[in-house]
Amino acid sequence: MSPLAEGLAQLADPLVLVCILVGALAGMLVGAFPGITATMAVALASSFTLTLDPVPGLAVLLTIYVAANFGDRVPAILVNTPGTPASIATTFDGNPMARQGLAGIALTTSAMASAVGTLVGLVVLVTVAIPLSKVALMFGPAEMFALVVFGLTMMAGVSGENVLKGLAAGALGLALSAVGRDPITGTERFTFDVLALSDGLPFIAVIIGLFGIADVLDQMLTHRSEHHSPITNMGRWWPNRGELRTMVKPLGIGSAVGGVVGAVPAAGGDIAGILSWSTARKASKEPEKFGKGSLEGLTASDTASNATLGPSVTTTLALGVPGDSVMAVLIGSLVIWGYQPGPGLFAGQPDLVYTIAGIMVVATVLTLGLSVIRTRGVTKLLELPPQFLWTVIIVFCMVGTYAVNNSTVDVAVMLVFGVIGLFMRRFGFPAGPVVLGLILGSLAEGNLRRALEIGGPANILTSPIAVGFLLVALGAVTVPPLLRTLRGRTRTAREQAPSSPATTAPSEGEQ
Repeated sequence: MSPLAEGLAQLADPLVLVCILVGALAGMLVGAFPGITATMAVALASSFTLTLDPVPGLAVLLTIYVAANFGDRVPAILVNTPGTPASIATTFDGNPMARQGLAGIALTTSAMASAVGTLVGLVVLVTVAIPLSKVALMFGPAEMFALVVFGLTMMAGVSGENVLKGLAAGALGLALSAVGRDPITGTERFTFDVLALSDGLPFIAVIIGLFGIADVLDQMLTHRSEHHSPITNMGRWWPNRGELRTMVKPLGIGSAVGGVVGAVPAAGGDIAGILSWSTARKASKEPEKFGKGSLEGLTASDTASNATLGPSVTTTLALGVPGDSVMAVLIGSLVIWGYQPGPGLFAGQPDLVYTIAGIMVVATVLTLGLSVIRTRGVTKLLELPPQFLWTVIIVFCMVGTYAVNNSTVDVAVMLVFGVIGLFMRRFGFPAGPVVLGLILGSLAEGNLRRALEIGGPANILTSPIAVGFLLVALGAVTVPPLLRTLRGRTRTAREQAPSSPATTAPSEGEQ
């Protein structure tokens, strides 16, 4: 049986289809509630899916990943609040359209653009993943170390305006990865005689604390009783022929931008959406409408943010470097299931590519259907008191964390990292690099030490691939601050420049 037939045959299992349905419903609900990210949902679901076989478990997690990127458009359009970071650019034109009585058109257009973007990204997954993994099989310890450094610095480079804080968060993750056994000698380190820490910090507990508990604590501290009322006047739901023709060009722009951005580790849907919106505005015949309810702007941003999903999965599974924070969580589940993301995964199990792609295609079609048939009742979800939601999330976090290893130590670790995550949020430190450092730290350490034992520093510095990755990593850290400094100086120079005489000369009456 060919890898394609073998991979798609996995989808014939009724349990897999049920898991896709459950994941779609959960993902839509997750996206619809502002503040509950897809990362948080996948992290929480991971603890409950570990008892399943790998394929049904992947069906739940991947479908939540897909569906959350549909559901998050609801609050972005109706109450101008992104359901997840990926829908930030949706607010630029989605909410203005809703205020103009075009909420139904905005929701339908968003769903269609999201579906097209996701399917385009899956084409990248199917066509690129296996060849990329075969190339990566030629990597030795030096190249793998450089690749890991590249992934770490890329995460820090896109973590916000302050690159130093991103690097500091990544350094914390690397330090945490040292807890447990030495990757070469097996000696226990920093376990403080706690048996549960001999295999390292419990990954699921850490990510649920950093994303789940920290999210809830942050919302509890910043919550205000007043809130925006969602728009209930939906208007018509279906775009006319003229509007469908208008969507064609931004669909192409969004697919291209999202496909490229998604392949960059850690550059997720939020960056792709904003970049695509800006690109579409430059290419539009009516750029003045962008930000005021442009159908082109909405289409371009939502297509791009969803087109990153397939390339992100490709980067994660073919190279072992998480494409975004959701994929960082997924790697932990794969390792527990016995899979080792990296060059050898698809080379040894090429059918897994088609299984994953098939799951995501079914999830996309199913979620599109759920998105299109939604009615005005969807706005009622946004009116629920958040206190109910907080209680449910905390209970599920504690139960899910305990269920992984039946360990109270895991629950304690989760709560500690919940508080750490809250402080990081308050002081502007991103949590994503911590997770990435925790995942990749031991991999980086092991490959660096092997490379040095084989040939010393020259083993790294004489490898063109390793040097290339390290140079790109250095650029990812140094170039963004330089560009921001140059833009700041240019802006200051413009503001301080004297106005032209024609605009400052007083009139005769003033003289």
